[in-house]
Amino acid sequence: MNDSLQPAIALGIVAHPDDLDFGASGTFAKWIAQGTEAYYLILTDGSKGSTDYEVSPEELTQTRRAEQVAAGKVLGLKDVFFLDYPDGGLEVTMELKREIVRYIRRIRPDVVVTMDPSVLYDVETGFVNHPDHRAAGQATLDAVFPLARDHLSFPELYTDEHLEPHKVKQALLINMTTGNYWTDLSSWRSKKLDVLRAHASQVPADDAALTELVERIGGRAAAGQPYDLAEQFVRLDLMP
Repeated sequence: MNDSLQPAIALGIVAHPDDLDFGASGTFAKWIAQGTEAYYLILTDGSKGSTDYEVSPEELTQTRRAEQVAAGKVLGLKDVFFLDYPDGGLEVTMELKREIVRYIRRIRPDVVVTMDPSVLYDVETGFVNHPDHRAAGQATLDAVFPLARDHLSFPELYTDEHLEPHKVKQALLINMTTGNYWTDLSSWRSKKLDVLRAHASQVPADDAALTELVERIGGRAAAGQPYDLAEQFVRLDLMP
């Protein structure tokens, strides 16, 4: 399944600022250019992801929040929301699921994009998936089905906030090792690079190094596909 989705409304839900922009900003760029109203929900405060021994967690949180807002403007997002759970300690709790359900019912997306919680590691690249990524993906999937759909789940969201249940049509799970849905990045490579440059605290300062990183990840995702660069997902078409 390649490039076949065109949601009216899309919501990305991940652990950290930059997660969606590394994994799915080309896809969001394509959708937005074709009329999709798109939003990001960032679950943690991003306060741990730095090699700078001089920066405080509070300073890093503010920097990364500003970077994500700036990246969202480059991308054309309608809005970016932050829950500010502690970076590195995200857990799959009913509290977190309730917060995610609240945004799903408020925004009412056709498609939700999140991390694939089944990815633990990749032997070929030596990649170990961040536990926050796994927690974000699992909590989001649980929120998508069945919690956002069922009116008896978190009934206070309806009685107190007047948020009707919502049925998401598709979920895209960001997965660098396997997939059944790809976005061709040939037209969106430059936009993806522009979006990632906004995350100055997280990406290589050397533009050639950033370009090489994007091309390496995108080329790997495109392996076996009829294009050079791609973003790769597991697509779930959810039961009606």
